[in-house]
Amino acid sequence: MTTDHGYPAVRMHIAGEWCQGGSGRTAPVVDPATEETIGTVPLASAADLDRALDAAAEGFRVWRDTPVVRRTEILHTAAGLLAERAGEVGRIMTLEQGKPLAEATGEARRAADTLRWHADDARRAYGRIIPSAPGILLSVRREPIGPVAAFVPWNFPAGGPMRKISSALSAGCSLVLKASEETPATAMELVRCFADAGLPAGVLNLVFGEPAEVSARLIASPVTRLVAFTGSVPVGKLLAARAGEVMKPSLMELGGHAPVLVCADADPVQAARRSARAKFANAGQVCTSPSRFLVHESLAEEFTAAFVKAAEEVVVGDGLAEGTTMGPLANERRLRAMERLTADAVAHGAEVRTGGERLGRAGYFFAPTVLTDVPAQAAVLHEEPFGPLAPIVPFTGLDEALRTANALPYGLAAYAFTESAATAERLVRELEAGILSVNHCGGSVHEAPSGGVKDSGYGREGGPEALDAYLVTKRVSHLLGP
Repeated sequence: MTTDHGYPAVRMHIAGEWCQGGSGRTAPVVDPATEETIGTVPLASAADLDRALDAAAEGFRVWRDTPVVRRTEILHTAAGLLAERAGEVGRIMTLEQGKPLAEATGEARRAADTLRWHADDARRAYGRIIPSAPGILLSVRREPIGPVAAFVPWNFPAGGPMRKISSALSAGCSLVLKASEETPATAMELVRCFADAGLPAGVLNLVFGEPAEVSARLIASPVTRLVAFTGSVPVGKLLAARAGEVMKPSLMELGGHAPVLVCADADPVQAARRSARAKFANAGQVCTSPSRFLVHESLAEEFTAAFVKAAEEVVVGDGLAEGTTMGPLANERRLRAMERLTADAVAHGAEVRTGGERLGRAGYFFAPTVLTDVPAQAAVLHEEPFGPLAPIVPFTGLDEALRTANALPYGLAAYAFTESAATAERLVRELEAGILSVNHCGGSVHEAPSGGVKDSGYGREGGPEALDAYLVTKRVSHLLGP
């Protein structure tokens, strides 16, 4: 069933059944390119959430005891279905989130690859036998932690949920997934792939609702054994505190404000073009987006000119339109934030080299924006912009650049451009970030870990480390014989 806009009717998925929930409450789903309401999303009642928790408890018992070979087969089947449906999932994603169709379809395909990777990793969650005293068999076992309460935002409607789903299911856990009410249909289509692949009922439950109500009930429940969250620093701290009150571990992938250091020996044009490509991907709505450009003073003007040129080459438009390379911001909140941060920077003396304004009267479009002469007190250098704003700040020496890069409480991603191996190694040692890319602006990959330090969170997603949070390490000492 779809609406007149070709948008599917959104449902929750609880205990293996698609349902609207018992509250009768709904929220509108808005196309950010037109500001039109294209559908509604049901909001869970307390009874719906309790039903999902009960289902996850029963689903965990079933899934935990399912042989790992069978679990892997089901996950690979789900990955195959998602890959086959990537075009349609991408179209739905563009309707509700705004990103260009090519980006959205690519995200769906990458989510399928993420699932394949972690499905295979389930076979490698090894324990070990430890040499011990005669007559003692000492071993370490790794077991699934239990039902997981997972919370994901709207910026990567397929990739974000899949990082939680794939790790949890591969480890043998069940989930109650609370996806974003702004991008609900993409999450629904992901869950449909698992249901169609034969995942037992209750193993993966999907709910929507008022965020504070849902998080409070899911975290407090004795069913929940792990809290996994991706989102803003303030909300992450709140949920981590709630989890701590009931002694539950949490996995937190929070915001950042990634510095880009362009050293004196770098190629400024290459650095600018690679940085701009990353900056305007997903309209800058990426936790790891490069967002503070610290450029050696000898390269600043050449870097800026190349960056401005790249920004002006971006084709902003409806994500479904051919040729669009940057869609709208996902919601009005982000549009207002861009206007506020730009106005604040200008009020403090910054110069807008390109962009700086809303585009059109309908849709949440904002021009790719480059700011120079940005003073240290401007808000854009302290707040994560989460949008297509690029402040460029010159530096004199590397010591100064490192102090500036590390001055904020964030520590998710960092980027650097240099031709010196010695400088690169120093940056590796001294930049306070969980992710560092040198001479490019690489994104997250499923085969390697991602995560932050400081206020950007803790725990890792991706790579073999992704299963760590979802597994309990158990020491077993077995006395053999009489």
